[in-house]
Amino acid sequence: MDAALAQLSADRGFGSLSLREVAREAGIAPTSFYRHFAELDELGLALVDEGGVALRQLMRQARKRIARDGSAISTSVDTFMEYLGNNANLFRLMLRERTGVSKPFRTAVKAEIDHFVTELADDLRRFADEQNKPLSDARVVAEAMVTLVFNQGAEALDATAREREELKAKLKTELRMILVGSQALAARA
Repeated sequence: MDAALAQLSADRGFGSLSLREVAREAGIAPTSFYRHFAELDELGLALVDEGGVALRQLMRQARKRIARDGSAISTSVDTFMEYLGNNANLFRLMLRERTGVSKPFRTAVKAEIDHFVTELADDLRRFADEQNKPLSDARVVAEAMVTLVFNQGAEALDATAREREELKAKLKTELRMILVGSQALAARA
């Protein structure tokens, strides 16, 4: 899996990898690849799963930091940007395969995003209850936030450090706007 990730870049997607290249990078014979995966796509799906699991685990850690430091949006955005810095190729894989030609890949990425949205919606409901600030629809808010974060994440991948800081500030403002807007809609209802 590490060998495949090492070959991904801004200019090279999973679809351009060959089994021989991955095996060579891993230091194994091409036939030994089949001891681990039935085909290259199975490796790709395992990478998508790993990317989703890693991101959810990191966001769970962010929840602990939020409890300690406060500012849920700021802490979450900072944590996500740390994830990008440490997992750029994994995130690129998820971005590309989200709209790629392979239905199994699109389905796997959608499932990972849905897991993330569900966890965020649960957090938003809990936050709304604790703060006595109801939301109009926590699931819709979570979907909007995740879409925005993924889009800004795509921008941040190739950004300079200064551009990344600007993107973080912009993203924090946009997420606050979504949250406050949902609270305002709930107050009108």
